[in-house]
Order: sequence, then C-alpha cells, then structure tokens
Amino acid sequence: MVEKRGRSPSRSRSRSRSPPRQRKRPGAGARLSQADREAALRKQREREEEAARLAQQEAASRGVHDVVKQHYNMVPERGREWRQTDSKIKGLRSYNNWVKSSLIQKFIGDERNLKILDIGCGKGGDLQKWQASRKVELYVGCDPADVSIKQAKDRYASMQKKSRRLFHAEFYAKDCFGEWLGDIPIIRDVGIDPGVGPGNAVSQRWGGGGWDMVTMMFCMHYAFESEAKAKGMLRNVAGALKKGGRFIGCIPNSDILSTKVIEHHKANGTAPAETNGADDDDNRPAFASDDEDDWDPEKSLDSPKPEDTEHADASKKADSKDKDKDKDKDKDKKAEQEDGEIEESGFSFGNSIYRVKFSGKTPPDGTFRPPYGWKYFYWLEEAVEAPEYVVPWEAFRALAEDYNLELQYRKPFREVWEEQKDDPELGPLSERMGVRDRRTGQLLTREDELAASDFYHAFCFYKV
Repeated sequence: MVEKRGRSPSRSRSRSRSPPRQRKRPGAGARLSQADREAALRKQREREEEAARLAQQEAASRGVHDVVKQHYNMVPERGREWRQTDSKIKGLRSYNNWVKSSLIQKFIGDERNLKILDIGCGKGGDLQKWQASRKVELYVGCDPADVSIKQAKDRYASMQKKSRRLFHAEFYAKDCFGEWLGDIPIIRDVGIDPGVGPGNAVSQRWGGGGWDMVTMMFCMHYAFESEAKAKGMLRNVAGALKKGGRFIGCIPNSDILSTKVIEHHKANGTAPAETNGADDDDNRPAFASDDEDDWDPEKSLDSPKPEDTEHADASKKADSKDKDKDKDKDKDKKAEQEDGEIEESGFSFGNSIYRVKFSGKTPPDGTFRPPYGWKYFYWLEEAVEAPEYVVPWEAFRALAEDYNLELQYRKPFREVWEEQKDDPELGPLSERMGVRDRRTGQLLTREDELAASDFYHAFCFYKV
C-alpha cells in the first residue's frame, strides 16, 4: 500500500505563482549611489525653487498694497485699556500719540469749523485728538483696509454716545495713492482740484480745494513704491487743500536709513572712497609716495644717498607691481558696479522691539536714487510687520514743491519732545497720557522705545 504524501504548506504547484524573489544582502536596499543622491537633492531643490517662484509671482500680482491691506485687516483691535496696561510697548504708544497731538496742536491754527481729511486713518486712533481741539466741523477718514474702516466707524459711533458736540465724520475704504479721491462725493463736494500738479499754471494760480488740513500719520512711505503712486498721493493731498491749508504727517526718517546703509557698506568694505576715508592722506599706503626722482640732501635727513639709489629703484619696482595689482582689483570691483549695479546688501538693524531689514540692494553712498522702490521690511512689536519704502527726504521735498506744497517744519520725534514738552497745554497732556511722571517730570518711555521712535520724524507743508 502506497502511503500518500501530504502537501507541504510552504510549496505550491500553481503555475501562476511568481518565481521566488531573490534576497538582497542586508542593507543593500538602502544603498544609493552618490550620483543618485545628488540627483534626488537636485530635484528637491528644483521643486522648492519652483514653489518659491510661484509664491513670489503671487505676491507680486497682489502687490504691496494688498499685502499691507491684509496685514492691517488682521491686526486685532485690543482696546484702549489693553494699550495702556498690558501692551509691551505702551510707553512708545503713548510717546508717539503725544507727538501726533503736538503736531496737530502746533498747526491747527486759530480757525474754527475746520475740515480735516485723514489719509491712512486706520482704526480711527486720532479721532479723539481732533475732538480735543474743539475746532473741527468735518472729518473724513480714508484707508485701504476695510476692516480698519469698520473699526473706525465703530469708534466714532461710541464717541457719539458720549458727546453732544461731536464733529460730523465719514469713513471710506480707499487706496489713496493709486486712486483719485475726487470720486468720493463728500470730498468732491467740499472741493478737490483735479488739475493740480506741475505744468498747470492756471490751476496753480486759481485752483485749490476746500480742505483746511490733510493728515497722513505713519503711512506715506507706502506711496514711494513707485513714481506713479508718489505723484498720485501728492495729487490727492495738494488737490484737496485750499490755499494756506496744511499737510502734516509722520514718516520714517531717510537720514537714519542712509546712515545705517553707509555704516553697513563701510563695515563690509563696499563704501565708495569718499565715504570710506580713502582720500585722507594719513590713510594712504606707504608706497604711494610723492617724492621726486632727484635726491636733494636739503629735503630730508631720511632721503636715500646716491649709492643707495639702486636698492631704492628695486624697491620702487616692487611697490609699483603691488600698486598695479591693487588697481586691477579696483577695476574689477568697479566693473561689477557698472550700469548702475549696486552690490547685494542684505542687513538689518534695530533692537528687541523694532527691526528694519534690507534684503535686497542698497546704495553704498547712502543716496537713494532714483527715489522710488527702495523696499525694506519693518517689524514693530504688537503693531507692524510689513514691507515699506524709503522716502528720500530731499527728493520728496522737491517733488512736493511741484504741487505747490512748501515745507514749513520738519523735526525728529526726540526734538519734537524737547521743543514742546513744557508747553502749557502739551506738558500736562504728556502727564495725563503717561509719557512722563506727574511728580518728578521724568520721561517714562524706556530707552529702547525711544530708540524705536527715533526712526521717525514729523513734518508740515503749506499749500501756497
């Protein structure tokens, strides 16, 4: 009797079974050649670069206007009590608000029933300052951030409940640099001159708007993204102002930015000769001698004797070669900067509560020309985190003159404090606002906060 063999469970006679897979040596599956690794890394970098490129294209299509608008729309409204108690920069907030109050007080004049156009009004933080003057009849606030405009309306409504004699106010979400403000009915009804600007003698002589003051606090630097926006901003400002009207505001001080840029280039050896001290005779290299070829024993006790001239000639030849090498290096460096090329200059400055960062190119001599498009990134604790643009002061002043705006006043914030701190009204106001101690008169703003405020200056132009 033949015994049947049992079928082994590990073996199958099915023809569909794939052939057994050959086992690799331990770890062989994880091994890649160096070329494979480099190819994988290269593909990963290409994917990352493509993603970054698409992100930049999206940001460029949105424009800085949209980026800034989105930023301010997302900044929460924390309330006055929080700003005065829990804010990490409450001293700086109070100090800056006092400076704005000082600017308004100084230039509001003795007239009554004033019409105020506030460009970049934000959340309406200056409404109470205008109310305190008791001289305003009409206030119109414009800002590109629609959420901020809604909060400004809410603030005004709250003020209406507390005051019987409050000026009339209207608020509009509007790009005041890229759009004509004459499209807003109330601005058009009060008066805005569409013909203002260079080359229009008739408008300069007979034209003019109906607004007593135009104010622009901490926002005009966004207009210097381009020449078109800067001129659009001035057309709105000068067009709205009546003859004798005032244009007041606060902006970053380009003198500070120029100084920091020059310091950076000096530290990196990229500053031009005239700002790097290279023209100073004391700094000339030893081989740059002005001695004449003929030896004169009366010239100097250290002059070489005739028998030493052969050694001196050899030394001069060696020095000449070194000098030629240095000249070649200078030529190479100049060649890199031809056709307006400016060396890359990513750098930043600031302290624990504010920071300014240039991520692109900066002018080695600190002169921003052409005066448009010099972008930097500005961060301030709890307040700002957005791209801004340098406003080169002298270029702005010259441009403003083309729109019949004549400079009357310009001071850094610290000088405003020194000038106005003992004013009979502004002095006590600084105590009520917590800028200085009521008993001792000591300034309560911290030094790091004052350093942040030094980044700004205040100005006033008259419409002539």
